[in-house]
Amino acid sequence: MTSQYDPTSGIDPHLTFARRMDRIDGLAHYRPRFIGTDALPDDANPLAYLDGNSLGRPTKASAERIAEFITHAWGERLIRGWDESWMELPLRIGDDLGRSGIGAAPGQTFVGDSTTVLLYKLARAAVDSRPGRTEIVLDSDNFPTDRYVLEGIAAERGLSLRWIVSSTEGGVTPEQVRDAVGPRTALVVLSHVAYRSGYIADMRSITTIAHEHDALVMWDLSHSTGSIPVELDLCDVDLAVGCSYKYLNGGPGSPAFGYVRADLQDVLVQPIQGWMGTNDVFAMGPEYVPATGIRRFMSGTPAIVAMLAMQDTIGMIEEAGIEQVRAKSVALTEFTITLVDEWLAPMGVTVASPRESSHRGGHVTINHPAMRQVTTTLWAHDVIPDFRSPSGLRIGLSPLSTSFVETYDGLAAIRDVLRGVLLGQSGLTT
Repeated sequence: MTSQYDPTSGIDPHLTFARRMDRIDGLAHYRPRFIGTDALPDDANPLAYLDGNSLGRPTKASAERIAEFITHAWGERLIRGWDESWMELPLRIGDDLGRSGIGAAPGQTFVGDSTTVLLYKLARAAVDSRPGRTEIVLDSDNFPTDRYVLEGIAAERGLSLRWIVSSTEGGVTPEQVRDAVGPRTALVVLSHVAYRSGYIADMRSITTIAHEHDALVMWDLSHSTGSIPVELDLCDVDLAVGCSYKYLNGGPGSPAFGYVRADLQDVLVQPIQGWMGTNDVFAMGPEYVPATGIRRFMSGTPAIVAMLAMQDTIGMIEEAGIEQVRAKSVALTEFTITLVDEWLAPMGVTVASPRESSHRGGHVTINHPAMRQVTTTLWAHDVIPDFRSPSGLRIGLSPLSTSFVETYDGLAAIRDVLRGVLLGQSGLTT
């Protein structure tokens, strides 16, 4: 992914390439829909946001949607809003997401609670549905919340954890899962895209292997949704959870989503029994009677305001098509690796993500002992990647809001700051 260098132009061929890619980018018209993307390329210090895999940019439409909600839907309709639309909003957004981004038929996805709480509810329900089975299979480099929640459930239910030792620069393979699951396995919990390396697990094969042993599988889609195609129904997935503040741009603390395959919904008993999951929400009956279908996995009052913003990005993903989003994601990450190999590898930087695009999600992690210091300096200069211990800098590229020139600018800043650090200097040298 390089351009032919014109020695008379004085322009970096990679910058020429980035500008050309932005001109022909079929998704470029989405970028201006995000707040903070209006800076001109020639600004003295343009912001390069390379952390969309942690917190996505807000959309302009969401700012308008939230303001309108406060003044009209809440301010004027007041409590009537529950009858008019709010009660069904978590299910309607779930169906929209299922259709546009995660390959789920209607009636299987809902929005509500944090990722942590949904992990707990669905994992507890899963292991309780497999009496006599004593093990939960998970991997050593999964996101901390996943590991902590499962440790707690194992302690509560008298189960043991069977650990798959996964590479911090790769991820869990079907062969590792085949070696780990067996007649004692109740549940397998893995991330579809590894939070550290960006490795894409083989969802279909791993799910099939677990089912051969009658174990349930739950996938964490937090680093997948909105970045790569997900086919929950086609892969016969049992359960899934994912956050909405990364590639769905739902905002800080926006609620997560949960997926329960249709045939399991009346089988699993979720452990946090709240009034929103009852058969008749306003009956206020003396005992808990669960609703039929996906609503039974809801618990308390939905965070309506907090789930407003994600709708606009879900709409963009459906309009653009997740395959087109994925194609740009691959192009951005390949461009990033090209720049890393040329600019940063000579300074000792290594790529800690899969080089094969079919195995790589929407972010690229690069390793160097100085990356903690480099990240701190970059943030001070409005260049925003993130750091993952012990030495990883993650470059998160959101296809709808990230441009190729922005990626170029961010990688050039990383190059310059790292060079300065190695020379004992501070700040950007350009």
